[in-house]
Amino acid sequence: MYCRLSSRFLRACAVLPLVTFSLSSPALELAPLFTSHMVLQRDMPIPIWGKAEPGETVSAAIAGQNSQAQAGADGKWMLRLAPLSAGGPHTLTITANETFTLEDVLIGDIWIGSGQSNMEMPVKVGDYGVQDAEAEIAAANYPQIRLFTVQKDTQFVPQDTFKTDGWQVCAPETVPPFSAVTYFLGRHLHTALNVPIGLIHSSWGGTLAEAWTSEASLRTMPEFNAALDQLQAEIPNAHSAQEKFDAELKAWNIALPTYDQGLKDGSPNPEFHTAAWTETLQVPGLWETQGYADLDGFAWLRRTVTIPDEWQGKELLLNLGPINDFDWTYINGIKVGFTEGDQAAINPRTYRIPPHVIKPGENTITVRVFDMGNKGGFHGEAGAILLTQADDLSNWIALAGAWEFRIGAALKDLPPRPSGPMALLGNPNVPTVLYNAMIHPLVPFALRGVIWYQGESNTPKAYQYRELFPTLINDWRRQWQQGEFPFLFVQLANWQPTLPEPGESAWAELREAQLLTLRTANTGMATIIDIGDAVDIHPKNKQDVGKRLALAALHVSYGEDLVYQGPMYERMETEGNAIRLHFTSVGGGLTAKDGDLKGFAIAGADHKFHWAQATIDGNTIVVSCPEVPEPLAVRYAWADNPVCNLFNQEGLPASPFRTDDWPGVTANIR
Repeated sequence: MYCRLSSRFLRACAVLPLVTFSLSSPALELAPLFTSHMVLQRDMPIPIWGKAEPGETVSAAIAGQNSQAQAGADGKWMLRLAPLSAGGPHTLTITANETFTLEDVLIGDIWIGSGQSNMEMPVKVGDYGVQDAEAEIAAANYPQIRLFTVQKDTQFVPQDTFKTDGWQVCAPETVPPFSAVTYFLGRHLHTALNVPIGLIHSSWGGTLAEAWTSEASLRTMPEFNAALDQLQAEIPNAHSAQEKFDAELKAWNIALPTYDQGLKDGSPNPEFHTAAWTETLQVPGLWETQGYADLDGFAWLRRTVTIPDEWQGKELLLNLGPINDFDWTYINGIKVGFTEGDQAAINPRTYRIPPHVIKPGENTITVRVFDMGNKGGFHGEAGAILLTQADDLSNWIALAGAWEFRIGAALKDLPPRPSGPMALLGNPNVPTVLYNAMIHPLVPFALRGVIWYQGESNTPKAYQYRELFPTLINDWRRQWQQGEFPFLFVQLANWQPTLPEPGESAWAELREAQLLTLRTANTGMATIIDIGDAVDIHPKNKQDVGKRLALAALHVSYGEDLVYQGPMYERMETEGNAIRLHFTSVGGGLTAKDGDLKGFAIAGADHKFHWAQATIDGNTIVVSCPEVPEPLAVRYAWADNPVCNLFNQEGLPASPFRTDDWPGVTANIR
């Protein structure tokens, strides 16, 4: 909503956010961004907008200057104040048939933080937060940093307004729920520049980049046209169609498990599980490729493992990789994990196993899989399917191989699943809906730049991200019409178990897509391949993420001559049975952190990669392996969770890279 207040009420409540009240009489309205305690962008024209009576003249004044505009036939108005230097506090008055008086307004730099859950992750809410959260909160006394959060929403068409609690002064009382990455960036910039910093947080966990992109820009990528056409066709009847479909689907879901022979009263059926299991499947492996081409529905897989005596009494981690589509996982008949939802088919499973579940000797792992259609079963890397101790990932029990297999219920034998519309209402992963609701209303608020932490949800289509991500960046720049403002982003962290041998990786391909996006003007990337968490997709070290983004900002946005990123691969040359790699951004020099260089693999004409010996030679690295006498390509840190340690002397890690352009695992997925 726009804020609509009488001037008398405003004077009485000047310290309140001006975004939640409305009077019935026609009145001056401000867009939700304009409240007391706000920051306005320094050194560039300042747009201010809202609604008023059609034809009404609106004026604004601050720091001895003013500007006017006339409301159009639709009541919308926009004016621009002349550029101001950093400073404040000031009072901003906006007047038409009444007056808004906004107090404690600072002039400084505006940064927008957007993306998915790693951008959304708060400093601390409940038990969820960053490392050293209590100390960070206690020290968050920065009155010249201001915080603003756009509340989550989805919309089918671009909006002019949104819900928010307004601008807040950064303090121990206000910082806990705020985006940690955005806050740490702002803190570093404020300390380095000594100017006010305004931080606008607009993100949503688990979301796709296409949801944050406008329809016009997505239309430039043909693969999105079908979804956009379907969206436009279904919008008019979205509410009624969705309600009908939800009711039918709920009834179907309730009835469905009753057909599964492997269940009895909601728990594993003893008769089913003690009977002979005569079939086996290779895990990982989709069952359509193993003799069950037409199977959709419920299937059960199990594997018996012997637990070492020294593991008794310890918490374990069960890593199963991604499973298509849903799974219910049991150990010794006790449920230890469950995953469902829109993204379930692409999400690797990592389940914590409490000590009391494990018994001495043999233990049985049973996985109930529900395949809704297309493909079913395990589809990750074989080396990632394993059982480990939670506090010691260096030892594991490999689980890949033959698993016993039984069908619980085939969908073809069950009542048909109700068919319905796109899941439109409230679904944040419909193309354009987050741009419409959470980005478009910010346009054209003057800003310094954007930081972005997203990509996890797009890893299954990493090659597509090579085009989609620059499309998003250029889309936002076109919407703002403020030139090629800096757009800084975080490369995906390391995550998931470390594999013993080199292999393919969709996560590595997404990181490569992010690396390639640096070809887009005025971009910068924070590499964090060294600070991830094997068992948590939300690593708690957000301080270094903010710091590395701030280094990129100081260079890209503020023109400072400093080392702002780790070593970046430039080119290679073959020298007999070795390959020499050249780098930029070496800073004070290349270095291997904590020992010899790790993470390099080399391949020849057969495209099979082997771990390689790598040595630093000045600002180059020489890579070789006896098993590859005629090398063609080198890869570095090319895995979900690589062991790698190439840094520059300034302590910044090298970005993962490869010298080849051989098709990856997501090359043909659009």
